[in-house]
Amino acid sequence: MEPEGPQETALLQRRSFGARAARLLVLVLAFVCMVGFAAALAKATLVPQPGSVDLVHTNLHPGRSLHAYVDQPAFQDTVKQIGGNVLLGAPFGVLLPMLLPKARGAVRVVVVTALVMVAVETVQGLIVEGRAFDIDDVILNTSGALLGYVVIGRWLGHALHPRRRHWWHRWTRRGTEVPPAA
Repeated sequence: MEPEGPQETALLQRRSFGARAARLLVLVLAFVCMVGFAAALAKATLVPQPGSVDLVHTNLHPGRSLHAYVDQPAFQDTVKQIGGNVLLGAPFGVLLPMLLPKARGAVRVVVVTALVMVAVETVQGLIVEGRAFDIDDVILNTSGALLGYVVIGRWLGHALHPRRRHWWHRWTRRGTEVPPAA
């Protein structure tokens, strides 16, 4: 095995003052976006709906609400319900890999998003009047986070943070360079 040539460092991972300042600016912007998203998420999901108390039912059966959304007579309502829940999760898939390098990776983004959304849905079901826990909302939000990660979050996370070095890399070309044979 021949050693690989010098790796080109991504622009935002370089050690120059300009690159560090740009990385800091991007991270601050991502943090501001995450705070704004958290406020919008709270407003969209934790605002009481007193007029809906009699219409709301807890759903612990995956697919039940999805089936109800698809069976609605107005296609626009279906798109609003499903698309809105998917879009509500997408910022997690974009912002988590940028802000938390250890949260990079599809599985990690999905797990973190699912845990946050279960917490949001639990608060909705227990505390907020006119709202209920719906497992399908968790599934749709988590799907949106995965979609956001695949479309742009993965790229942004890699642009900001160096690749992780895992324990198995010590036996691969990516882990260490092989010294030339004597």
